[in-house]
Amino acid sequence: MTGAVVAIAIVLIVVGGITAAVVSHFRLQRHRADAVAMASYRKLAEEAVTRQEAIQAELADLKARVSSIDDMLRRIE
Repeated sequence: MTGAVVAIAIVLIVVGGITAAVVSHFRLQRHRADAVAMASYRKLAEEAVTRQEAIQAELADLKARVSSIDDMLRRIE
């Protein structure tokens, strides 16, 4: 009887170890995939910020031009 209990215990320990290893492997794979996705999102966000800064610079330039045109029109009147 004790031999059977010891055998069952050993089998359960081995199966539990294998299960834990498989679960941790798939968690690691999921974490790696999330890290790759986050890197691409970070790159996209950096590009968006760069484009937004460029648009703000263009808007400031257009504002200056409109202001100068407005001044010219006021001088003509």
